[in-house]
Amino acid sequence: MNDCEQDNCTGLSEEQMLTYILYSIADSINIVFCLPINVYVLRLIVIGERAMVVSDIFALNLTVSDMLTCVASLMFILNNHINGPEVERGPLWNTATFFKSFILAGRPLFQCCICLERYLAVVHPVTFLMYKPLKYRLGCCAVIWLLLLGSCIAYLFAYKCSMDYFNLVLILVLCSVMLFCCLAVLRVLKRPKPGDVEGDWEGTNNIKLRAFRIILAIVVSMVIQYLPQVLLLTTNDVTKIKSYDFGLSISYSFIVITGFVQPLLYLHRAGKLPCIKGT
Repeated sequence: MNDCEQDNCTGLSEEQMLTYILYSIADSINIVFCLPINVYVLRLIVIGERAMVVSDIFALNLTVSDMLTCVASLMFILNNHINGPEVERGPLWNTATFFKSFILAGRPLFQCCICLERYLAVVHPVTFLMYKPLKYRLGCCAVIWLLLLGSCIAYLFAYKCSMDYFNLVLILVLCSVMLFCCLAVLRVLKRPKPGDVEGDWEGTNNIKLRAFRIILAIVVSMVIQYLPQVLLLTTNDVTKIKSYDFGLSISYSFIVITGFVQPLLYLHRAGKLPCIKGT
């Protein structure tokens, strides 16, 4: 009887306890490590020259979005500490669920905007000059923030499974767009200039090469961060994974922990990493 009462008190199975520990570690790393890096990146962008702020408007919004994910991490930790990990309702849990969309949808959306911007600058420079003014980029950011607000609200009221598959479709679409941008820029880079030998990379425009490196780095980081979640969601119906929630917690925790990748890429390009020269 005492053992039964103790089990009911905890309300967690061994798998649920492992999930709780995994989430706690990931959220702690996100707050302690990822948040300071994003704050530093935000400071660099804001105090930079106006032209730099305009060109990094999507990176600025990406940084803010990643910082908001720390709110979700903080609320998850507070809920688990105050109410217990088995309590999945209440103000703290709902706040954490609301801000969860910023890491699952906000990050890939703004990363895709960066790739599209570099793609237009290299492949369609005339079109890029037409839409280069700040008002167009702000309009694009406003649309994305509205979409993020809608997805945050949907996380509170929609079925968890349906939102997981919504994110799967979103990630696959955005990855396809970014991969297309990467290959298109690569094709332009390998196209020889008049008087150049085909395949000669030494005569390649440095700006175009830099754009390719930025897009490639974003695509690689995107695949690394979201591949576990994509594999889990796409193979679940076939493999019928028994520990689905635990596997999903692993994939989500991996996305949270790797939140430092994008700001480190920005610091590398800005030449702010020690012993590494920006490109």
